[in-house]
Amino acid sequence: MTIEDLPAPQPAGPLGPSPVRPPGSVRRTSTLDTRWPGGFGTGLHIDGRARDLYTPADGRPPLVVAEDRLRVRFTPASRVIEEIESTPARSELALLTGARCGGGFRTRLAQALPRERDTGTSLYLMLDDLAAVSLIADFAETRWPSAGPGTHRVAARPQEGVCTGFMPGSSALSPDHVRKGGDRTRRVVPLPHPDDPAGWHELAAPTEPSMRRARRIDVTPGEVIGVDAMFQDSATVPEGGRRAVHEYRLHATAHARTGALLTLRAEPRILPYDECPLAVLNLDRLLGTPLADLRTTVPRVLRGTAGCTHLNDALRALAEVPTLVAALHRRAQE
Repeated sequence: MTIEDLPAPQPAGPLGPSPVRPPGSVRRTSTLDTRWPGGFGTGLHIDGRARDLYTPADGRPPLVVAEDRLRVRFTPASRVIEEIESTPARSELALLTGARCGGGFRTRLAQALPRERDTGTSLYLMLDDLAAVSLIADFAETRWPSAGPGTHRVAARPQEGVCTGFMPGSSALSPDHVRKGGDRTRRVVPLPHPDDPAGWHELAAPTEPSMRRARRIDVTPGEVIGVDAMFQDSATVPEGGRRAVHEYRLHATAHARTGALLTLRAEPRILPYDECPLAVLNLDRLLGTPLADLRTTVPRVLRGTAGCTHLNDALRALAEVPTLVAALHRRAQE
């Protein structure tokens, strides 16, 4: 029996607000917000914000461990970086000017900023997401059909086999193997929990057309490392609020000394096609993998129809959990 023969898990619907931070944990949050100051078809701008927050077990106030800001401007009607800067500043970002955020970008990124990659910084998490975010940013145009000079165009290039959702025979493909349009988006509420307003970094509040990728990774220590993570891709809508096109939640545990994955589970929450959730059935292939190796192991093990592009990115982001564990231990000893 192959994965194609198995019943697909059904998306469970929006997660709602993030859980309240557990005592004795560290939380990484990141957002990449896109906008087009000149209207659709002009240069895309991305505003990235990320923060690591330690929550002491003894009830003391939370402590910001790390914080980064990223600003990127693309050349019009392209995914080519025209300007890029961060706060705190990194001179190495200049090496990414002129790079196209498509195939090969992550290789160039790793070569340009190896220290950021090796130390698992929140800046690197945002940079790693640039390729995906610049690709899906046009989702915002489907929510604002009258806001720009063009009309949203469904991708016309053949896509059969690129992911689980586009496996051969998928309902997401038309007879000539190109993507069908469709709307399974869901309205979503703000990410911060009403009882935990400090649980997220300061979020942008755009009212114009805008797409956002948001990530949360909660890490708790113990006999095993506990991980509760999520990501959401959503856009603003003319009537106010946001609608999401992708949302997953991840639960994992790892060996405290080796970092090897002991358990891993993904909850599909919002996805565009029937076959997309099938990707969660392959996650056992990653068990035993050291967390730090996930950025390279995931695309090798869950390639093509074995994985979901966006779920794979969420799994790859767990490679930075050891950085968060180290920060947690340092703060707990102070």
